[in-house]
Amino acid sequence: MKDKNDFAKVNIFGLGEPNNDYAQYFIGNSYLNPLTDIKNCNLFLANVTFEPGCRNNWHIHHAKNGGGQILICTAGEGWYQEEGKEPISLKPGTVITIPANIKHWHGAKKDSWFSHIAIEVPGEETKNEWCEPVSNEEYDKLS
Repeated sequence: MKDKNDFAKVNIFGLGEPNNDYAQYFIGNSYLNPLTDIKNCNLFLANVTFEPGCRNNWHIHHAKNGGGQILICTAGEGWYQEEGKEPISLKPGTVITIPANIKHWHGAKKDSWFSHIAIEVPGEETKNEWCEPVSNEEYDKLS
């Protein structure tokens, strides 16, 4: 799913706007389409789209209790990896539950656009910690 126009036909939640506020934590371009308004809903959901080869930095969703993140893959193909574990191939329909306090990253495969709905799981004393980028050497080993 390398062609942006073909991808747009299957990306049912839409591309959204360039993810400029978090661009420093991504290699490549990503886009954000909020699906809920945090002012009117206690649960924030957003469709996050990654261009081919785009991935976010290693990061941790900290929480004293509860917290974490859920990814629902909706279009294209991507990767998810927890620190110290093998990467998981993502495709539409894959659901990833990320417990709080687990270092991980996610993003598109080299040859595919990719979208997932990101759900921030409510919890106590939640905060995100952005860590180092996923190196080209690490990423290029994925196939």
